[in-house]
Amino acid sequence: MIPFSRITGTGSFLPPRRVTNDELAADLALRGIETSDQWIIDRTGIHARHFAEPHIGASDLALEAAKHALESAGRKASDIDLIIVATSTPDMVFPSSAAILQHKLGIAGCPVFDVQAVCSGFVYALTVADALIKTGTARCALVIGAEVFSRILDFTDRTTCVLFGDGAGAVVLEASDQPGILASDLHADGKHVGILCVPGHVSGGKVLGTPLLHMDGQAVFKLAVRVLEDAARATLAKAGKTEADIDWLIPHQANIRIMEGTAKKLKLPLEKLIVTVHEHGNTSAASIPLALDEAVRSGKVKKNDTVMLEGVGGGFTWGAVLLSL
Repeated sequence: MIPFSRITGTGSFLPPRRVTNDELAADLALRGIETSDQWIIDRTGIHARHFAEPHIGASDLALEAAKHALESAGRKASDIDLIIVATSTPDMVFPSSAAILQHKLGIAGCPVFDVQAVCSGFVYALTVADALIKTGTARCALVIGAEVFSRILDFTDRTTCVLFGDGAGAVVLEASDQPGILASDLHADGKHVGILCVPGHVSGGKVLGTPLLHMDGQAVFKLAVRVLEDAARATLAKAGKTEADIDWLIPHQANIRIMEGTAKKLKLPLEKLIVTVHEHGNTSAASIPLALDEAVRSGKVKKNDTVMLEGVGGGFTWGAVLLSL
């Protein structure tokens, strides 16, 4: 019998340094860039974000989130037989941050790899882990989103540098005789590469192009709301469910207007929308598992609740996962 997969534990970690809008605005003012707490809140809903110290990498954040998820699941690191890390800001060009994390967890032998789908990364990684469990390749997986986006921000561009933060979120996904991951739907369209990208790379020991994030905010906004609705509806159809079956919507925490717009299109009351963007900013692949863990630990999301996860990011990538917790 092909097993189902089910989330048995969640965890998250934020770097200790919390940067408020006022602090960020003061720092930008020293660079001749004008912004304010109210300007940022009005456009994004963000009040603060966390930045990692220079010596901290994505795998360090992932390690702490993984420890919390393992504790929540009642598992030891030695129980893990698959690690997938979704990240756009890996520790190195190679090896993968997943391989570095595996060593930091003190385990060896199981397959590990990174997934690069930017802000959709966790949805992609969770779908891949679910498929590998269903084929019998794995039985107990760590699926993590971890980012240090502060390293790739252009602090002379107030339209992007105010949006992003660092953090990690993790889940333990296990084989189960009860359905957990109910359905998923993944997509990409490379013609939109230019609206959200970091158009630089390393060659001959030098950076060619720019290693800093570029975004066309208006283009991203218009595309995001449409494709998130489409992915959510396709996922519901695959699971034989309707919008009325959704207990909680946990979208990628990019911008409160995008998130609320998606909820309205799905005819969901805003009370069913899990929001952490105000405190975390946009943490890319980490945002969904961070929000999931906070919602579980606060008692909002409970066992057997039906939860819709959805993300959209550079690539352009997008997708959704419907699950019973």
